[in-house]
Amino acid sequence: MSIGGPCTPKVPRLSQACEFPTPQFTSPHPRLISSVPRLAVLTLLCLALAACGRVRDRADLVFINGAEPESFDPAVVTDQVGMRISTALFEGLCRIDESGTPGPGIAEKWEVSPDKKHYIFHLRPNALWSNGDPVTAHDFVRSWQRVLDPSFGADYASQLYVITNAAAYHTGQLTDFTQVGVSAPDALTLSVTLENPTPYFIDLCAFATLAPVHLPSIEKHGGAWLKPHNIVCNGSYLLDSWKLDDHLRLRKNPRYWDAANVAMKTIEVLPISEPNTAINYFLTGEADLIMDKGMVPTSLTATLKSKPWFHTGPFLGSYFTRFNVNAAPFDNPKVRQAFTLAIDRKRITEKITQLGEIPAWSLTPPGAGTQHYLPPPGLTFDPVKARALLAEAGYPNGKGLPRIEYLYFPKTVETNIAVELQSMWKEHLGVPVQIVKQEWKIYLASMKGLQYQMCRSSWVGDYNDPNTFLEMFLSASGNNRTGWKNPEYDRLLNHAATLADPIQRNATLAQAEQLLISTDTVILPIYYYVGVQFYHPDRLTGLRPNLIDDHPFRCMKWNPTP
Repeated sequence: MSIGGPCTPKVPRLSQACEFPTPQFTSPHPRLISSVPRLAVLTLLCLALAACGRVRDRADLVFINGAEPESFDPAVVTDQVGMRISTALFEGLCRIDESGTPGPGIAEKWEVSPDKKHYIFHLRPNALWSNGDPVTAHDFVRSWQRVLDPSFGADYASQLYVITNAAAYHTGQLTDFTQVGVSAPDALTLSVTLENPTPYFIDLCAFATLAPVHLPSIEKHGGAWLKPHNIVCNGSYLLDSWKLDDHLRLRKNPRYWDAANVAMKTIEVLPISEPNTAINYFLTGEADLIMDKGMVPTSLTATLKSKPWFHTGPFLGSYFTRFNVNAAPFDNPKVRQAFTLAIDRKRITEKITQLGEIPAWSLTPPGAGTQHYLPPPGLTFDPVKARALLAEAGYPNGKGLPRIEYLYFPKTVETNIAVELQSMWKEHLGVPVQIVKQEWKIYLASMKGLQYQMCRSSWVGDYNDPNTFLEMFLSASGNNRTGWKNPEYDRLLNHAATLADPIQRNATLAQAEQLLISTDTVILPIYYYVGVQFYHPDRLTGLRPNLIDDHPFRCMKWNPTP
């Protein structure tokens, strides 16, 4: 990758009273705006070029991703920012379409045994790596072994636990990988045996963690295998260039098996986290697409909601606070409960986010899954009980508490939420909380390393099932990031996996979630997300609001100019 200093073009910030111009495109490349004076556009472009010190051809699609990706290695990536890139570069057995539905990917078809525990996948003979090597079933076996290797440290390894003996291998109870339920009878056939019938297994086969990687490249280049001139991909796009904190450019993969149906030849990804800057890029035609829930300034929400290029829709995502249960004073569940009971969620959704988010008292959004899971009731706003619990914990009116910090990363809406939480904890508990911001990658590392007391968190469902939220807090899950381990929680989730009756399964999952959100209060649910996209639907097609908020670049294309 190309590494250099940050190079963000300077653009005028939006004011609260600004008028939004409606872009009138004459052609999709380049796109200029007739309602903005030509001089202003030229000035803006000159500022951009001066800031960057070089000229880049305008990509077919310019997308604002919200942050610099932590990684796009399928076995490593855990955040939505990185997964958008990873799933463009690497494709698994299945792939997601524009409606968020999984379908055939590298596997062109498959058979399922009557007991729903054995899958035979048939790979496409024309599926190639970008260097011309065939994509084989052996690539999947070795890549999945890499994810499950206990020494590798893949946070999402638990996604493969549905496979026979995968959990035992990952936790070191089993050292012979041939006993794990995945094998390659031949180069184009992959056999997978599951521990139990898993209704969302095909969804998992479209998830980034289960995509293969080109192991010979990793063996040859080591940690440098992700650099643009080293990386070998099998997805719809290649990594053309990457300059840290500036841009990442994708180029259509000519060897992709479905390249004929990939319209966008180049995609530029900009890691802009400041909402006003991002919106300015969009309004001036310097960016075509924003898909980030944090890119809506509170002061402009009402105006944005009235625009035809601003789109929202429900999807499986939750915003919450994690407690580090190993860090005082949050090693005491009564303190965690007190801090949870002191929060009025409506103040946040009505005062700050304002996009129709629903206040959350559980981690899992109601209605998740094909059988419409109903989460248990959590702890509601009750400041009187909150103060009583804090006193019972030995801290009446907050006296005797150590210094408390709340960790978040710097975006306008995140700052506003952090300040509001800080205010409520002071108002209802008498506790001063320091808010601490860290850049995205540092924030993720702090959360993973349990270097926090409370931290801002969110989760977007990887597939439409409550398990995608609840398995995160299994004791062995790399995505747990709270220090919490509860054998009963693990037992309930493992038992739910064996239940064929959906009613019994949902009831068992609800028992587990009750431990998480109420009994032990490991997290503080705040609200359920709505999806947000900025794009012009009369021009850009291939996007559709969907429950998992997944919008593949390969589906996008420009309508011809009339």
